[in-house]
Order: sequence, then structure tokens, then C-alpha cells
Amino acid sequence: MTNTQTSRFELVRIELPVAWTFTGLVAGLGVGAALAGSAMVDTAVEWTEPAGTLWLRALQMTIIPLVAALLVLGIAQLAAAARAGAAARRMLLLVFVLLTVGGIVTATVLPWLLDLVPIPAAASAFLAETPQQAQAVPALTDFVASLVAPNIVAAAAETAMLPLTIFFALLAFAIARLPEGQRSSLLGFFHALANAMLIIIGWVLWLAPVGVFALGLGAAARAGGGAFGALLHYILVVSAMGGFVLLGAYVVAWLIGGVTPWRFAKAMLPAQAVALSTQSSLASLPAMLDSSSRLGLRQSTAEFVLPLAVAIFRATSPAMNLAVAIYVAHLAGVELTPTLLAAGIGVALIISVGSVSLPGSISFVVSIGPIALAMGVPIEPLALLVAVEMLPDIMRTLGNVTMNVAVTSAVDRVQQD
Repeated sequence: MTNTQTSRFELVRIELPVAWTFTGLVAGLGVGAALAGSAMVDTAVEWTEPAGTLWLRALQMTIIPLVAALLVLGIAQLAAAARAGAAARRMLLLVFVLLTVGGIVTATVLPWLLDLVPIPAAASAFLAETPQQAQAVPALTDFVASLVAPNIVAAAAETAMLPLTIFFALLAFAIARLPEGQRSSLLGFFHALANAMLIIIGWVLWLAPVGVFALGLGAAARAGGGAFGALLHYILVVSAMGGFVLLGAYVVAWLIGGVTPWRFAKAMLPAQAVALSTQSSLASLPAMLDSSSRLGLRQSTAEFVLPLAVAIFRATSPAMNLAVAIYVAHLAGVELTPTLLAAGIGVALIISVGSVSLPGSISFVVSIGPIALAMGVPIEPLALLVAVEMLPDIMRTLGNVTMNVAVTSAVDRVQQD
């Protein structure tokens, strides 16, 4: 996704070698599959494994500071949007409901879908050196107590993402209530922190072709050619959750916006074509404005709602990010209780605020890592799955663009009533 402004703070733009990363994964899987069962496989894995491990750790080290900075900036932007008037507040309420519903649908449907279409056995190779320890299911009282960390530094050291997320969300709301000078100083600090972390993670992701080659080689050496089929299963399952959001956009436009599905579909075709070709909500903004005009929506509404939606709303984020975490949980044999699923939905909602303006590869790590950690799910497989994010990202962009116009139709109709 292309970056947009965060309030008056702009995040650095990072161009990432997405195609090369995917090529590195395919090459690693191909070499690993070719070597599987041969006498050379142990030597090849021994030489490449350290490179994959180092790259994975470099990816992990930026998660907490980057999430903290982006949460503060994102929530500050939401607070500013809420002060823009009644139309903005109605839009934000609708956005919150849609994001929550997306998370709940995924938490409900995906486990059933994985039972219906099980994860291929070859996918277990993606766990690599992930420690396979039994996950203790917390009691409800323990879970509630864990929401607040008595020592925020210790929570960061333990990567306890749920209390960290709550703390930084509260900090962001507190900063929004400070006098202008103090508020600007603190937001400036978090803006600089976010940009510094983005530069570091940009460096790390430039090495992604090497890292995913090493990880892919190890995975294919364990799974053989079945690793390709396992990745295809993952892509289709996660994209299916984005498909629910896409279909939901037609329902929102029909039931709330008063636009029939056929009329909405015809008007959306140009914007969806741009979304598919660019994989960028921002680049699709002119086409979304054109689609709004085709639907007869007021220009004043479209010119207010659509840029705001592009800046703060990623409709597919909770649904598809939670889908990745649930998929990895099933892969690792982690029992997901209703309490853990609720924690995942909550973190997914909050994290989605801070990751809207990020490129897809960075957003993948920053958004899903905290969700997985909050649910007790290993994050090691994410380092391999990030290489194929370019494919589910097509569905992300398509769903986001379609839902943005649907929300615009809903806001426009409410304003007329």
C-alpha cells in the first residue's frame, strides 16, 4: 500500500523489493525440494539456516517500537478526524462497526473453513525451529488481570502485546488532551521514532530475498515439493476472508447506502480495475471519486469521506490479519479459546489504526506480529509468509477500495435523511 499523511506528520516512503522477495522464496523452495532426501541437504540447511535466523530476528526487533509509534500517530489522527464534525463521527462509528464485524466473521468462519479444508501436512515445515511448547489456556480472571501491565518495560521485554497495545492506545488519547505545545512535542517524537524504525525495517526487508531464500530452502528440505501446495492453500484461505469483506461492501452499499448491488457493481468496475493494477488505495482515489459520481453521491460527501477513508480505514485489516494468526495457530497446534480470539480481535482493531499508511510487506509484519503474540501464536512462520503477501494484498486492496465507496454511499444517505 502507498503511504498517506498521518495528520500533519508524514511517514517516510520505502520502496521494497517485493518481486525479488517472491523470487527468493520460489528459488529457496525449488532448491530445497530438489535437495530433499539427498546427501547434500543437511549441509545446505546448515549453511543457510543462520542467514534465515538472523534475518528473522532483525525483523522481530523493530515490532514493538514501530507499533508504539504508529499507534500513537494513528489514534491522534482519529481524534483529529472525530473533531471534524458530525459526518466524520458517523463515518468513524460505521468504520468501527465494520472492522469489528470483519474480525468476528473471521474468528467464527475460519476455524470452520480449516476443518472443512485442512491445512496440508507439508505446511508444518514452515514452523522451522519454532519451539513447540504446550500453551497454557489462561483463566478469565488471569486474562483480565493481564490487560494492565504493572511494569511496561517488563511487558515489552516479554513481548506481552495486549497490555502494551492498551497502554500505548491510552497514551495516545492522553496526548490528544494535552496543550498544543506539549502535544506537538510528543507527536513529533513518535513521528521521528516511527520514521527511524521504518528506515531500519526497510533495510531489513531489502535483505528479504536472502532471508526468505534461506528459510524457504529449509522448509522445502523438510516438506519437499509439498511446500508449494501448502503456500497456495494459505493464500487462498486468507484471501477468502478478504472476500467476505468485499461482499460485505455490496451489502453495506445496499442496506445502508440504498444502492442496489447491480448498480453498485457497475459503478465500481473502473475503481476496482485501478485497485487490481496498482494495489494501492491512494492511487485508486481518483477512480473512487469517479465511481461515487457514477452512483450519484454528492461531491461534497465523496471529497470529504474518501480521502479520510484512505487515510484511516483499511476495511480488510482485522479480518485478513486475524486470519493469518489463526492459520498459524492451527498450524502450530495452539488452542484458540474464545478469550484468546477476543484478544486477537481487540488487538487487530487497535493495530489497524496505526498500519493504514504502510507498504504491504511492512504492514504485514507490524500488524500480524502483535496479534499473534497477544494470542500466544508463534510469529516465526510470518517471516516466510511475508514473501507471498503480494498475492493476498491484491484482495486487501480490492476489498478496501470497494468498502471505501460503500461507506461513502452510507454516509451520504445518512446526511440526506
